[in-house]
Formats: sequence, structure tokens, C-alpha cells
Amino acid sequence: MKTSIIIQARLGSKRLPNKIFKKINNKSILEIIFKRVSKSKKADDIIFAIPKNKSNLKLKKFLKKKLKVKVFLGPESNVLKRYYMAAKKFKSNIIVRITSDCPLVDPSIIDNYIDILKKNNLDYVYNGHPHTFPDGFDVEVFNFKSLELANKYSRSKIQKEGVTKYFRDNLKKFKTKHIKSPIKNISKIRVTLDEEDDFYLINNIFNHFKPNIHFNWLKVVELAKSKKSLFKINSNIKINEGGYLDNNQKLWKRANSIIPGGNSLLSKNPDFLLPGGWPTYYSKAKKIFIWDLAKNKYTDVCTMGVGTNILGYANPQVDNKVKRFIDFGNISTLNSPEEVQLAEKLLDLHPGLDMAKFARTGGEANAIAIRIARAAQNQNKHKIAICGYHGWHDWYLSSNL
Repeated sequence: MKTSIIIQARLGSKRLPNKIFKKINNKSILEIIFKRVSKSKKADDIIFAIPKNKSNLKLKKFLKKKLKVKVFLGPESNVLKRYYMAAKKFKSNIIVRITSDCPLVDPSIIDNYIDILKKNNLDYVYNGHPHTFPDGFDVEVFNFKSLELANKYSRSKIQKEGVTKYFRDNLKKFKTKHIKSPIKNISKIRVTLDEEDDFYLINNIFNHFKPNIHFNWLKVVELAKSKKSLFKINSNIKINEGGYLDNNQKLWKRANSIIPGGNSLLSKNPDFLLPGGWPTYYSKAKKIFIWDLAKNKYTDVCTMGVGTNILGYANPQVDNKVKRFIDFGNISTLNSPEEVQLAEKLLDLHPGLDMAKFARTGGEANAIAIRIARAAQNQNKHKIAICGYHGWHDWYLSSNL
């Protein structure tokens, strides 16, 4: 009975790109996982199952040349089929499923579950769904026959992506055992790697035990109890959150970790509109329609590009004119003659005005207006009448705090 640990890995994380290459004390997350699971006494080999596409060629090269491990390339979205094909190729009778977002995976848990499966002649042993262990110590063990059935009869997208979802959806068809944690009230401890806050915590955990990287899960639980404030940093992230967040929400979470407030325009902040449900990002905009990252089509009855697209998105007359001028260059040391033409056009439309000056943003236009007013008016006048939104300038923000 050959037992294989199969680790699923990829580089396409939406919330934390290339997370498996992030380093802790000069070791990548992949290296740490590999070294930890290598301590298993019950497994015969370790296989990395990765997507077969160009975006993961760097991962394939790293695994083969750096770690010198067995690598299987299979479907990206149908992870169940990837596991089945990998197990079939390497003639695995018993499979241990590990995900590459669990750098603290414990080999003692792996060995214990392998023993339980063998001794009780079970099909599937697992410790999640529901979670009683800390999130990040997930281990699943199943036999090849059951994996083959799941691959043959799984129909839904979530079953194909979730690998073992078919087992839990059809518990009567399999002999299973759910393992509960011997310690109560620890399921809220989160040591899985999905976001920047997760990495901060995991990095601190390894630094605490440095240079030892082979501490067990009980040591982590002890540390969580003694340093509660440290473990609060990622406590707001829900278990298996990535399973129900679409690409729009995943990218928004990623944005919040690197951009203050998530984006640069208050008017486009999805948390002011529908937190957790607003499409957030677009992949295409045409006429009065918007397509989000999941290719869902919406009619824009909101603000049409914050009010700028009065002719609709991608208006062909405007776009064709712009495309004609792209070949002439978009900036130079000299002035554009269109500046004069536009000024004349604006003055024709507004006969009450004598001159026109251009600015790049509304906030800049307001700043210019205030400077002109200060220079032109009596120095004893210090008050400014305002109406509506006037940008990020200190004078406006301070008056509205």
C-alpha cells in the first residue's frame, strides 16, 4: 500500500500573489512545507500537483531544480482531476491531501490519520468541515478507490475545485471519520496563508521558534494563548473565505493591504456602496454597460465613471479620434494646439467668461481658483464659500472634519 502526500500549489493567488515564494528566514513557504511534511514516517513519497500552464512554469522549475521533488502537471480549475491523475501516475493507494497555504502543517497529524484510515479500513479521514482545529492544520487522507469515484461522478464546480467535497456531499457512500480537536475553543486560531496579515503572523511564529522549524501544532496553540494580541491581526478573516469570495472581492482585499483605503477615489470605494457585494472592478465597459472580473454584465445606472462619460463608455467617435492621434505621440516639450482650440470652444459655450485655464483634476482646479482669489481680492478677506466636494486639499478637508 503506497502512501503519497500530494501538495497542491499554484502561483495565481488573487489575494496574495506568489505567496508560496514568500520567504521566512531565507526559506520559501514551499521549502518550509516540504521540509515539515518530509518528517512524516508513514508516507512513502511527496508529490507536488500544480497547474499545467505558462503562468506556473516558474513554479515547476523551482520544484524540480531547487527542491528536487516529484511534480505532476494537471488541470488548473479541476483540482480533483489533478489529484486523481497524479495519484494514478505515481500508483498511490493512499493519498494525503495538503494545500500550499498551510506552512505549519504537522507531520504527526498526517501519520496519525494514515494509521486511523488503515487500521479501520476507512475511505476518508479529515479534520475540517466543521473545523475544530486551528485553520491551517487541515489534513485529509483518502484511498485511491474513493478518489476515483469522486473524479468520475463529481459534477459541480465546487466539487471539482474542492477535491474532497464529493466525499462530504455523499457521506453514506463512504466510510469516513471526522477527527475533532482534543482541545476546545481553538478553531478561531488562524495560521493559514491567504493574505498579508496571515504572512505577518506566520512569520512571527517561525521567528519565535527560530531556528527550529519542526515544532508541532500544540506549541502553536500554546503560543496563541500566551500572545493573544499577536494572533488578533488576522482574526477578522473567516474560515475558507476564498471559497465564497469572487475575483472582484479577492482583489479588493488585496488592494486594501497595499493601498490606504483600498483605492484612490472615495466615489469608487465599494465599501460605501455595498460592502462585500459590489462588483468593484471592471474588465470591460461599453455604452451603458460594465462587465466585472467574473464577466457578469451590468447596466451602469450609478455614476457613469463619476459623471464623466456623458456619451457612454468607449464611444466610437471619441475613441477613433483618440486612436488617430496616438501615433503622433501623447506628450512633448512643446504645447498642443488643441489646447487653444478647446479654450475657444469653451468660451463660445460660456459667453459670460473671458478666459479659460486647464487643470488635470477637479481638486487642482479648485486649488488654482483659491490662489487666484487670494491674489486678486483684498487681503482682509479670509473666508471662502463652498458647495459640494472640493478634493483633498487641506483647506477643504479641515473645514469638513
